[in-house]
Amino acid sequence: MLILAAVSLPAFTQPSDADCAPEAGLEFVCGLQAPEDLVLVPGTDFIIASSMAEGAGLVLVDASDATWSPLYPGDRPRALHDPMYPDCTEPPDPARFNAHGLHLRPVSAGHSALYAVMHGERESIEVFDVDSTGERPALTWKGCVPLPDGLAANSVASFADGSLVATVLILPGRTFADSVAMRPTGVVLEWSPGDPGFTPIEGTELPGNNGIEVSADGEEIYVVSSGFQTVVAFSNTNPARELRTTEPLPFTPDNLHLDGAGRLLTAGMKNDVPECGGKPGPQHDLERLSTCPRGTLGIAIDPATMEYEIIVDTPATPVFSNATMVLTHDGRFWLGTFRGDRIAYGDLASR
Repeated sequence: MLILAAVSLPAFTQPSDADCAPEAGLEFVCGLQAPEDLVLVPGTDFIIASSMAEGAGLVLVDASDATWSPLYPGDRPRALHDPMYPDCTEPPDPARFNAHGLHLRPVSAGHSALYAVMHGERESIEVFDVDSTGERPALTWKGCVPLPDGLAANSVASFADGSLVATVLILPGRTFADSVAMRPTGVVLEWSPGDPGFTPIEGTELPGNNGIEVSADGEEIYVVSSGFQTVVAFSNTNPARELRTTEPLPFTPDNLHLDGAGRLLTAGMKNDVPECGGKPGPQHDLERLSTCPRGTLGIAIDPATMEYEIIVDTPATPVFSNATMVLTHDGRFWLGTFRGDRIAYGDLASR
């Protein structure tokens, strides 16, 4: 096993300072860098969070006591290349690791495959083994699948055979303004072991292709359209067929994951915020949207009907906005953000 050079990172951080006090009915895990996506390690109380900042890597949140610690690269990043990924034989530069969307799939007792959208050094889907047999999960880098030149992924999901689907939010020549104007800007890409690279799935072009998930049987792909503010169910075919969709949601959905009950979870910024210019539209740019605090809505969707229920509803607060994902575990909800220094959490029973 290859052990990479040590990286100097803080060993442990606790949300104990005054700036991390509860607010607006939320409690916080503080000191992180843009914890954009969240996945739960099966059979544990640990959450893996991405950090959408160069060099911040992946962090491990202990949901039992609301603390966090570095996970990857950490002080001894591990790598063992898998020949399934022949076009990517070297681990990423720890100083440039910038993680975006995540996906986690159990593969055997105590082990899961973690897929992470990476920016920074390269545009790719990085693949890790997650070993949860010890006191805390440990990551080993296995390989990556590069994105086509000029493209950057947003989110990723996997199938049982290791095949991947990934979203591109904004294709070259398209803009954020096109997305909020509900013009197609993105697409879903697919890759299977042995393929030379990702290829587009015809028929999946949406305004702002964002979060993505696949059905348990692999027959369907679920894609967030941040522009339409919907979640769309497609057939897992190329070209894809649109099967079902939610009604337009009262917030801008972002990441998307199945929970243990088979529901699709997503969260995002509320639309109806007059002091922030109302519903996202051509009058906004991303900077204006992300700097005016908006409350959060988190929902659970029945993928068979695309009907949903609200499971989290928080007011606006300057200390937490730009929500991207809701994760539920042991009676609590956890919220990620694309711009902020904390994860928010609270009691589901009180909502």
